[in-house]
Order: sequence, then structure tokens, then C-alpha cells
Amino acid sequence: MKTLLGKSYPFFIFFFLLLVFFIADVSYGSVYIPLDEVFNILLKKNTEKKSWEIIVWQFRLPKATTALLAGAGLSVSGLLMQTLFRNPLADAYILGVSSGASLGVALLILAGVGFASFAGQWAIAVSAVVGAASIMALVLFIATQVRQLVSLLIIGLMLGNGVGALIVILQSFSNKEELQRFANWTYGSLGGVDWEKMLILAPLVLVGLFSSIFLYKPLNSLLLGDNYALSMGLNIHKIRIQVILLTSLITGCITAFCGIIGFVGIAVPHICRYLLDTSEHKRLLPACAFLGAILMLACDMLCQLPYSPHVLPINAITALVGVPVVVWVILRRR
Repeated sequence: MKTLLGKSYPFFIFFFLLLVFFIADVSYGSVYIPLDEVFNILLKKNTEKKSWEIIVWQFRLPKATTALLAGAGLSVSGLLMQTLFRNPLADAYILGVSSGASLGVALLILAGVGFASFAGQWAIAVSAVVGAASIMALVLFIATQVRQLVSLLIIGLMLGNGVGALIVILQSFSNKEELQRFANWTYGSLGGVDWEKMLILAPLVLVGLFSSIFLYKPLNSLLLGDNYALSMGLNIHKIRIQVILLTSLITGCITAFCGIIGFVGIAVPHICRYLLDTSEHKRLLPACAFLGAILMLACDMLCQLPYSPHVLPINAITALVGVPVVVWVILRRR
């Protein structure tokens, strides 16, 4: 019993911090709302101003929920990729899925192709989903043809570079307004998801997160090498496909609705390994989900300048947090 409580103790702390940062993110913004009024709004009690209810329910609560889902999803995806490739600097975007989402958005915004004519506010999200799904299907097909993970890694990087080249070509034929709109999407934003879009984002990300938990035993075996995994009777090819599929699903969905958010998938798994002092995926997977969500909520608050309508790009804040962690990892492994 004492051992069980000892192992569960960090997760009680993570859960408490998650609640604190979630409430803080909902409370913090350009419009000051007292904390007691925030609780009244969340509990659907009478409040001093009706406008505060609109701000909390229609803007801040969806944004904080998006931050929670994006942080958890990208962190778990990063852990899956680092384990699959046995590479400490791998992350969720290494297979080019985010590049596919970027190409879909680029075709819509820069070339005027896509779903803008009938999708309305869903145009960018739908185009990003189609682009990410296309690259995901291509990567899955390639994964069935190659046996070496290094080959798959190189092909994923080449796909990302090739798609990036196509985007640069599209940008060279675009006007300033189109370039600015596309650039705004690439910076990443958590504020573009309303409750209608949340009905798609939340189930897909949650399905991916819960499904990854059932892979903890194969992931532990992969850490010890392919030969060990084979000796344990695991179908390495099947596990590889499942990991790629889950990572692509989570990453593609988050990128479609939030844009590209870097460094979270690299940094959080290393922080969790350091804090828990373990490589056991049964503990690392939920720890990455908790800590990734906490980190993204904190970054979302840092994006919001106090008492100002201006919001900094989320990608810039996550980079400032993630870069020191990546440098630390490299120095530790020298």
C-alpha cells in the first residue's frame, strides 16, 4: 500500500496543478474578472455582469480546454515517437504530418483551392485535416514497405522538406494579405476553437490518448531493442503501424485546429523522465498528458499580455520553454 501511494503521489500533484492552472487560465485575460465571479460563472450562479459570462463560456473556457487537449496530445505523441525511433530529439511532427496540414492550408489560402467556397469558418480546419490525412496515409503505406526505422525517419524528414518546398513556391506567387493570413496560422493559436469545433477535436484527441495507454507494454519492449521485442513474441511491424497511426491522428487533429505548436512534444517527455526517474510507459504516458496540459496552460497565460487585447503566438512561447530543455538533453547525452 505504501509503495502504491508513493507511485501515485506525483500524479496527485499533477492533478492539483492541472486544476490550478486551468482555473488560472480561465480567470486571466485582457478583461479583469474576479476569481470568485469566475467560480460563480462556472457553477452557473448569479454574476455581477452578464458580459463576463459570455467571455468565460464562449472564449476563455474553450481556449483553456483546447490548451489542455493540445498539450496532452502533443506530449504523448512526442513520447511515442521518441520510443519508436529511440531518438531523444524526435517529436510528433517528425513524420511530416504537420507539413501535410500546412500544405492543405497553403492550398486554401495561397492558391484559393480547397473548401473555402462552402465550408465557411471550417475551411482552414478541413483543409488542414485533408492535408494531414494525405501525408499520414502515405507514411503508413511507406511503413508497410520498409523494415528499418532509420529509413522511415529519413523518408518522413524528406516528405516534410518536399512539402515545405511546395509551400514556399505557393508563397512566392501570393500577395501580402494571403501571406499574412497563412503566417498567422503557422504561428499557432488556441483561440480559434469554439464549442462546435470542440465536438470534433476533443473526441479524436481523447481516443488517441486512451488508445496509447494500451500500448505501454509493447513500448517498454521497444526500448530494449527489436530483438528483445521479437523474443517476447511482439509483432514489431504491427506495433509500429499502431504508433504511427495514433501519433498522426492526434498531431493532425491538433495541427488542423490550432496550427503548428512546436517543442512541446520534445520537451515534456524528458521533463517527465527526469521528475519520475523512470522509463516505464505505464507511468510516463499519463505523466506526459498531465504535464503537457499544465505546460500548455501556462504558455497560454504567458501569451496573453496583461490588460491588453494583443495575444502573442503560442508557438513562440512554447519555443522559449522548449529550447532550453532540448539543449539540456543534448548536453546530458554528450
